[in-house]
Amino acid sequence: MNYQLKTVLACAVLSLVALQSCKDDDDTPEKDGLAYTVPSSYSEFTNVDYSGQTQRISQLLEMKTYLSTANTLGTPLSEERLIAMFQNDKDVAQWIGAYDDSKQIRDKTFANVQADFDELLVSIAEDSKSDVAHSQGTAGVLAYDDNSKAYLLNENGVEELQIFEKGLLGAFLAYQINEVYLGTDKMSADNEVVVDGEGTAMEHHWDEAFGYFGVPKTFPATTDNLAFWGVYSDRRDVLLGCNAKLMNAFLKGRAAISNKDLATRDQAILEIKKELERVSAATTINYINSALRNPEDIARKGHALGEAFGFAYALQFNSDKVITDVQFDEILSLIGGGTKAFGGLDFYKVSIDDMQAVKDKLAAIYGMENIKDQL
Repeated sequence: MNYQLKTVLACAVLSLVALQSCKDDDDTPEKDGLAYTVPSSYSEFTNVDYSGQTQRISQLLEMKTYLSTANTLGTPLSEERLIAMFQNDKDVAQWIGAYDDSKQIRDKTFANVQADFDELLVSIAEDSKSDVAHSQGTAGVLAYDDNSKAYLLNENGVEELQIFEKGLLGAFLAYQINEVYLGTDKMSADNEVVVDGEGTAMEHHWDEAFGYFGVPKTFPATTDNLAFWGVYSDRRDVLLGCNAKLMNAFLKGRAAISNKDLATRDQAILEIKKELERVSAATTINYINSALRNPEDIARKGHALGEAFGFAYALQFNSDKVITDVQFDEILSLIGGGTKAFGGLDFYKVSIDDMQAVKDKLAAIYGMENIKDQL
């Protein structure tokens, strides 16, 4: 694991412990049950604003749409436009949506890996210029064996578009939820002064974390217009029951902040981080299963392993993660001999045994042995 990231996350854990030890007794009352009502919907809270998070999610959705055009042979991408979209340079990005100048994805991505994503965009743009079908050693578009879909693969059979998108679910979205907005600094903010439209500073930070979850305020009763983590939580819900767990934790934590119950808030933080990690691990297994079902279909394997690697990569952005650093590094190595800088990936090297090992190891770590074949 990146040593700078380890240091940052370790400090966050120590700071949270210190914060807990300094709370007044009145802030952490001992009670068998909550002395206040937790609403059943986020729409019941007042003074909620996470418009900045909504804008950045929309930017990433636009990037995904533009990147996907390269899956048609002979449709090159503009490197300048991709970088401009990542940094929200409006003059070059050619946005369809309207975004504030201050809202961008890159500066909300974990600082130590921002350059890795820059390089990934450059690589994708270069590969998209290919006018031939993919073959081992040659970048290009390749269709599934049944011709139902086609994807741009690099010379090593990697669909880098998926690495970019799913990698950002960790380095951008999960990082912002777990380590920034639910982290020690933001959760040490003022919780007395109410700002009209935003609530207290602490309430506002909690709402911003919820905004990056990518679900409507009435989730999971409403599952329309889901984005990113919301999409994958909903896909895993049948087996994990994660929709209600995540939403209930967000609701409980917000209500706890409004009622100055910081002990319950901290419990909700751990529940959110735990469940997002489980969704990520289960989704990794899901895409490994897809690759295992069609190991000789190069396009399908390149697509599925790209998604699997991205979700496995996301596991690191959680200072309270279940997976150890050694286990994490081993998982990434099995998926293409990968490094965290993406450049060393080679999906032609990934064997059936490697994929099965990833599936078995993750299932054991997260207690999913009984559902690993159903994911």
